Amino acid sequence: MLLGIEIGGTKLQFGVGRGDGPPLVRLERLDVEPERGAERIRRQIVEACRPLIERYRVSGIGIGFGGPVDSARGRVITSHQVEGWKDFPLAEWCRETLGVPALLANDSDSAGLAEALFGAGKGHRVVVYNNIGSGIGGAIVIEGRVYGGSQGVAAEFGHLRPGPQAERPEQDLEAVASGWGITAAVRARLSGLAPASAVPGEIADAGDLMARCGGSLDRLNTKIIAEAARAGNRLAAEEFDRACRTIGWALAQVITILAPSVVVMGGGVSLVGEDLFLGPLRRYVAQYVFPPLAGTCQIVPAALGEEVVVHGALALAAERFAAR
Repeated sequence: MLLGIEIGGTKLQFGVGRGDGPPLVRLERLDVEPERGAERIRRQIVEACRPLIERYRVSGIGIGFGGPVDSARGRVITSHQVEGWKDFPLAEWCRETLGVPALLANDSDSAGLAEALFGAGKGHRVVVYNNIGSGIGGAIVIEGRVYGGSQGVAAEFGHLRPGPQAERPEQDLEAVASGWGITAAVRARLSGLAPASAVPGEIADAGDLMARCGGSLDRLNTKIIAEAARAGNRLAAEEFDRACRTIGWALAQVITILAPSVVVMGGGVSLVGEDLFLGPLRRYVAQYVFPPLAGTCQIVPAALGEEVVVHGALALAAERFAAR
């Protein structure tokens, strides 16, 4: 048996399986407390994994980590959410601490591989996976293998800069179109709204959003904004449309270069639905893509749910360790 581990900023998941897709033999979830740092997470991993390794005679571990990694060396580059992961030799630590060989991959690469092998991308030779959540990640899977580029880091779609006017690294797709980016844009509009200069209806839209978040902008999130947009709030709908347009532009560039037959959309923002997200996204991709490629690529929601990273980590482990 193999063990797949997902290490995120808010959760840990542990899945036992053979790496051949759903269902899992065993799945366990734990919450992460980011303020307690990486050392606490490593203790949680030890406590959860040792019984699983012993019970299921685990022969290899695959890890999907929520942040940039050097997969060739098995090292975490950094975490944007939890202190204590910078340049950490996670694969080696697993081997030494748990007594089982391990490999390390980025969580988006793991998720993209799982969707390509077992989910919405199954049967497609070239699959692009795009995760739109609190941040934006991605993966390119060609004939069942993750494309890692010459440096082991590729498909960082969230760090594409939307146009030459974006001159600084932080002016990227993630800043505009992630869940955090959408929320930040709405907060900025609400904070800067002056009644004297507001267009008709804008004050009412602002009041509706403030009521939905209990009068506190700190409570505002993408779910609230989506609900408001669906109920007719034009301010909320405009910001969702702006995000979809920017993502659509970026995906059109990716499709123009790679010519995949499917783009699989994952992450919490993609779950807001066809009307607010997937439908507008398809329209903007069609507007910006190289015309001969228009209509050649499906854009579909992910299929594997919250276990997707675990399934990808298991598939990578199966490729590396199953023969042992």
